[in-house]
Amino acid sequence: MDPSLIYKALSNETRRQIMYWLKHPEDFFDKSPYIQHGINFKVGVCVADIQSKAELAQSVISSYLLTMLKAGLLESERIGKWTFYRRNEKTIQEFAEYVQKEL
Repeated sequence: MDPSLIYKALSNETRRQIMYWLKHPEDFFDKSPYIQHGINFKVGVCVADIQSKAELAQSVISSYLLTMLKAGLLESERIGKWTFYRRNEKTIQEFAEYVQKEL
């Protein structure tokens, strides 16, 4: 875990919003397309759904997701042509403990 990368990733309001959405994706995203394809939100949320919710260009969202992935805040899984993102709860917990201890 690199706290500097996490602080940088979380310094952007949209990236913080994405982390919030991914905490409880069933509250923010339509699960029916996932069910139709035999998957659920444990796999993650599709980039296209995150992009649509954020109302930003796909290239911007991809850049944001890559920043959060490199910081360790997210995990990704590719299924077919789609990439799904979910929170990396282990790193989030480590960072929370770091903040509690160090700050």
